[in-house]
Amino acid sequence: VSHQRADWISIHSHICHLLVPILGPQPCFHSEKDRKLGKEELLRKQESLIAVALSRARGFVWAGKALEAIPAALQALRFSSQVFGSGSVQLVPIYLLLAEASTGAGRLRQAAKYLSQAQWIVLQTPDCSAALQSKLHRGLGLFSVAEGNLDQALYHLANDVYLATAEFGLNSIEVSGGYFHMANIFFHQNKMDVANSLYTEV
Repeated sequence: VSHQRADWISIHSHICHLLVPILGPQPCFHSEKDRKLGKEELLRKQESLIAVALSRARGFVWAGKALEAIPAALQALRFSSQVFGSGSVQLVPIYLLLAEASTGAGRLRQAAKYLSQAQWIVLQTPDCSAALQSKLHRGLGLFSVAEGNLDQALYHLANDVYLATAEFGLNSIEVSGGYFHMANIFFHQNKMDVANSLYTEV
């Protein structure tokens, strides 16, 4: 009962009206044109559901409610897999979100699985953008922090900064997140000169 209630609060109360036309019986079309239009309409509904689920999951993560984020992110993953395929790069941000939520909920083993899945997809995609690779390294870096492996975290966050710089430029806002998390690590290690330098850069 508690699981169903959490699922309802997290996502299902917001997507029930979208699920019926997607999961219910599809109309029978008599012409190729109608079939094509029907498929396009179904795709729009699926994409709308994915957007709602992702928005809910991100909102919960940002609010520090990691457990509540997981059911919404899982719905986004489920329908994104159907729409884009299980090996699509569109799934990487969702896996990273699930890893972040799982880490926040103290489920490090599950977080590691999501990160591995995201990393595998990126490795299988030769033309994967530097922006997405940057997000992957940030996710791996924050996971390493949660595990207490600060040297590994700094390695991934340095890669995050490098890739974000390559994609967006040296003084872009996208680069600041990597610097900020690196500064926090140096602050924790009591290396105040380096930490303050990075905070200033942010």
